[in-house]
Amino acid sequence: MKRSERGNGGRGNTSSRCVLVVDDEVDILELIELTLIRMGLDVERAMSVEEAVAHLDARGFDLCLTDMRLPDGTGLEIVERIARSSFDLPVAVITAHGNTENAVAALKAGAFDYLAKPVGLDQLRTLVKSALSLPKGGDSKGGELDAGERGLLGESPAIAHVRQLIEKLARSEAPVHITGESGSGKELAARLIHQKSARRDRPFVPVNCGAIPENLMESEFFGYRKGAFTGADADRDGFFQAANGGTLFLDEVADLPLAMQVKLLRAIQERKARKVGSTQEDAVDVRIISATHQNLSDCVEAGKFRHDLYYRLNVIELRMPALRDMREDIPAIAMSVLEKLSALPNRPKPSLEGEAMRALATYDFPGNVRELENILERAMALCDGARVTVPDLQLTPSEAAQSEAPAEGNGGKWPLQEYLDRVEREAILEALEKTRYNRTAAAKLLGITFRAMRYRMERLGIS
Repeated sequence: MKRSERGNGGRGNTSSRCVLVVDDEVDILELIELTLIRMGLDVERAMSVEEAVAHLDARGFDLCLTDMRLPDGTGLEIVERIARSSFDLPVAVITAHGNTENAVAALKAGAFDYLAKPVGLDQLRTLVKSALSLPKGGDSKGGELDAGERGLLGESPAIAHVRQLIEKLARSEAPVHITGESGSGKELAARLIHQKSARRDRPFVPVNCGAIPENLMESEFFGYRKGAFTGADADRDGFFQAANGGTLFLDEVADLPLAMQVKLLRAIQERKARKVGSTQEDAVDVRIISATHQNLSDCVEAGKFRHDLYYRLNVIELRMPALRDMREDIPAIAMSVLEKLSALPNRPKPSLEGEAMRALATYDFPGNVRELENILERAMALCDGARVTVPDLQLTPSEAAQSEAPAEGNGGKWPLQEYLDRVEREAILEALEKTRYNRTAAAKLLGITFRAMRYRMERLGIS
């Protein structure tokens, strides 16, 4: 007879899900078991790695909760065994309070999430509900490409690896750090991880860390109480409260000032947020996904980014490939973009002339997919309506083309005007990317007037 059956007078619910709890402390086992039974779950106990392995070999479970310190080994061994066996089984670890190294190691090994001792029952219930709501392997949500995933078109090894890793990361609560050049689809990848996760029905809140004035950061992230400062005429939630139960996406996280990094680290570690002007902290259940086009480890070395925050954010890294690294996918992506653009009212879909497609396939795309979208949108406005030609694309000469020019060996710096135009174009595209295409903010970032910004964009053909 299962323990849950003994706990409810022998009336066991045979259709209920079963959780394996591994801990050598009887009082913790009793506490967790009672909480899970009250949630309508069956429970099996194990007090060692060996006993846990025997249970895993004997039957299937819907969730495993394991302490890190066990008499004959560690919970990490159980996590790794489950990962190696390809069980469709989320596993969470219980660590000593403040022992972030064990928690991070477990997440890297494939753990779904972790709990710190003393175990908070509210956090335990939240974790269990989240783990049990994960789609099973082979679920329709994880099969065919959904509307969001169609943005990750292509069959190249680089993008296939990204899609495979997104599926894996969606089944975890581990913090993910997404790297890649501007315009390579970092936010799209973050949205896909969220959409395929147990948090898919909760909010996805994107935040551009580089676009928030430093003096407003704390109130924007954590909210504020009425009267906390001049102009605070009502209580307001911040990003953490808005994303509660869901995912908080921190784009361009390297732009956070050091003072804010300290506050962010505490919120992540304690899973609590305190509004400006409040005397108490409120629990928040948020998964953090961060991204930047910069090298965070270089920022740490330069003293611009805290090592402890880097350690917490960069548990698992997902690198988005540049478009030039998946050239075989450019035709499919280009046709998809044209399809999307032609769906707008009064926008017939033109064909891409063969030479135009070859020109795209050999272009370096410093702005990646976003630049491809801009190029094709401009080309649709310039073409005769039936087909897009090479002149319609108005491509800036790429470095590859420059290296084939008569001035071989110049490093792409001749002719001078073309080189300067290319550098200027890249700087403007990067500024637009960082400010989410807010031209006023991008002009300020570049140190030029809005009028000068508009002129330069028109001259360089940036729409």
